[in-house]
Amino acid sequence: MTSVSRVIVALLATASLLAACAEPGPTVAPVPTTPSTPTLTAFPASPSDEPNTSARGSPSPAAPSPAGPPPTAAPWDPPSLALARVVSGLQRPLWVGSAGDGSGRLFVLEQGGTIRVIRDGRLVSRPYLDIHDRVSAGGERGLLGLAFAPTFARDGRFYVDATDPAGNTFVAEFRAPDPAADTADPASERVILRIAQPFANHNGGGIIARPDGTLWIATGDGGSAGDPQGNGQRRTTLLGKLLRIDPRAAGNVPYTVPPDNPFAGRTDVRGEIWAYGLRNPWRFSFDRATGDLWIGDVGQDRWEEVDLVRAGDAGGRNFGWNVMEGGHCYAPADGCRTEGLTLPVAEYDHGQGCAITGGFVYRGTAIPALIGTYVYADSCSGRIWGLDAATGGPKPRLLASTGASIVSFGEDDAGELFVADVAGGAVSRLVAAP
Repeated sequence: MTSVSRVIVALLATASLLAACAEPGPTVAPVPTTPSTPTLTAFPASPSDEPNTSARGSPSPAAPSPAGPPPTAAPWDPPSLALARVVSGLQRPLWVGSAGDGSGRLFVLEQGGTIRVIRDGRLVSRPYLDIHDRVSAGGERGLLGLAFAPTFARDGRFYVDATDPAGNTFVAEFRAPDPAADTADPASERVILRIAQPFANHNGGGIIARPDGTLWIATGDGGSAGDPQGNGQRRTTLLGKLLRIDPRAAGNVPYTVPPDNPFAGRTDVRGEIWAYGLRNPWRFSFDRATGDLWIGDVGQDRWEEVDLVRAGDAGGRNFGWNVMEGGHCYAPADGCRTEGLTLPVAEYDHGQGCAITGGFVYRGTAIPALIGTYVYADSCSGRIWGLDAATGGPKPRLLASTGASIVSFGEDDAGELFVADVAGGAVSRLVAAP
C-alpha cells in the first residue's frame, strides 16, 4: 500500500476500496487507533492570509434559510455530537446533500454510478440517475461529486463529477424533466469538462454550484505519491486546483471562464484556476451565512489540513502543496520558502487519522450550541472536530469519535448536517450527544 493519504481508499474497513491503491511510493505504518501523543493544531493567520477584498472571483454568500441563520453562540462552546441513522443499505455512499429546492429531499451518490433519493426519511427504491455504464468505480474512482444549479427548481439542471471508463475525470450536466420528481434523464448528459488523470488516485471530485451561476470544481494533483509531476504548483494544468467556471454553453464551447477569475485572460496560466497548491481537496464548502470558503485537503504521510478563504477574496491563492504538507516543509523537507503561500488554519497528524473529510459551518437550528462551528472529520478514524468559524481557532475541539467511515458531510435545505458512511453503507444525521 502506498503512503498517499487516501480519501476513499484509506477507509480501513473497506477492502475493495483499499485494493486499488497500488501506486508506487513509500509505505506508512498503520494508523494507531489510540495514539499516545497526537497533534491537533490551529494556526493564527499568516501574513499571506490577510483578506484580499477585490471583487474579482470573490466567493459570494449562499442564500440563508428563509428565517435567516440564528446568531452565533458566544462564547464558542460546541457540544459533543452523535450520529442518528437515517437510512442504510446504500452501496458505498460518497456524498449526501440537498437540491436547495425546498422539497426536503436528500440526494446520495453511490460510488458505482447511481444517485439515490431519500424522501421523508426513506430511501426511494428506484435510482434518481444511473450512469454506472459511463463510470469507472473502485479505489478513489467513481461517481464523486454532485451539485444542483441555483435554477434547478425551474429547469432541473444539475452536475456530476466522475471518472470515466479510462479513469479520467469528467464533469457533466444532466437535467430532470420534472424537477419535483424523483427521477432524472440519463440521456440528457452534456459533458462540460474532461481532465486526463495520470494515476488512479487523487481525483478530487467535489463540485459546488454557486448563486451567481458559477461552478466550482476541486481537482487532485493527479496521484501517485509526492506529486511527481509537480501539478500542485504548475499553473498550466487543471490538476491540484480549485477551478471556477461558467458551466453554461456559449456557442461551440461547453463552458467559459468568468472574466473576474484571478488569472482570466492570461496565456501563461489556465484561466479556470481560482486557487492552486492543493493535493486532494476531496470536500470543500461555502458557509451559507457568510460565504467563507472552507477546504479539507488530504495530506501525504503526516499532516491533514483545513484551509480557509474569507468571503470577498479575489482568489489566486497558493496553498503550498507540494512545497508544504500542512504547515510543514515537504519538498524540501527543511528550509522551504513560505513567502506567498496561504497556510492552513488547522491541521492534525496521522496519530489522529489519515484522510480529512472537509465539512460545513453549521447553520441549522436543531443544535443551537453548534451554530458557527466548522465541522469536519477523518475518514479513517471516524473522529469529528469543530473549529470556531468566526476566528478559525483558537484550537479544534474533538466533538465525536464515531467509528464511521465518514467520506462526506452534507446540508439539507434547513442547514442541518448529515454524513455519508462509505463502509457502513449509511447516511446519518448529526445530533447533540445524549
